[in-house]
Amino acid sequence: MESLGVTGSIGGVCDLKYIKLPSIQDGCSKGAIIDCGDGMNPDMEKIIELHPDAILLSPFENSGGYGRIEKLNIPIIECADYMETSALGRAEWMRFYGLLFGVASEADSLFAEVDSCYGRLKKRAALSSVSLSIVSELKSGSAWYVPGGRSTIGRLFNDACGRYVFSEDKHSGSIPLAFETVFDKAGDADVWTIKYNRDRDMTYADLKADYMGYTGFKAFKTRNIYGCNTAKVPFYEETPFRPDYLLADLIQILHPEIGDLGGLRYFCKLNE
Repeated sequence: MESLGVTGSIGGVCDLKYIKLPSIQDGCSKGAIIDCGDGMNPDMEKIIELHPDAILLSPFENSGGYGRIEKLNIPIIECADYMETSALGRAEWMRFYGLLFGVASEADSLFAEVDSCYGRLKKRAALSSVSLSIVSELKSGSAWYVPGGRSTIGRLFNDACGRYVFSEDKHSGSIPLAFETVFDKAGDADVWTIKYNRDRDMTYADLKADYMGYTGFKAFKTRNIYGCNTAKVPFYEETPFRPDYLLADLIQILHPEIGDLGGLRYFCKLNE
């Protein structure tokens, strides 16, 4: 909506703390946009007071419906773009939002730009003679959620011409694995990308303090880990609809000899 210039249609949001867009944060601080609380337990009174024309939300599989929201007699628009398995398929949802907010031609031209950029980058990666293997993410509790081989991220690794260690997997979402399973499969991966949300950028010392087992990975030993601090960069705001931005980052990480793509936008090498 911001890229299409229609943020004026946003009357309220949930989960404000996770939205790294100045226009939304400023709108809420000035009272032009209402903070409707936690997305899993929204403030119903504030939503009713807004009298919105529609509520946009993400449909969660087997969630059993939308509870009290369904009883408000306000149209619900299910935004299922995150369920797409190809990066461009997900980005093309901008054309739906363009129709929804009366800016179809702007959305169509923006998608054409994204599609073209993505295609050019993919061809550029294919010309590289460098072939690095990659693993991603971190352990969360007892499980390590890795992107499935047919997931959006799994396919992005492939389009960046990286050898994704779980590329043979058939899942289109994340797979919870034991640490030992990931280490056995990915312990020798050349590159490791991680995402996290912290006040300051993560270091190798932080990784070691979080879990000693991380130090056994080749990418840890060779200092070839790239981190994305989602508290500081708009990774989740941009990448669903600008997968070309993310592909450019991955190509530069996996093909360090390519030096003319403008530098990394989301990731940076971890410091000691």
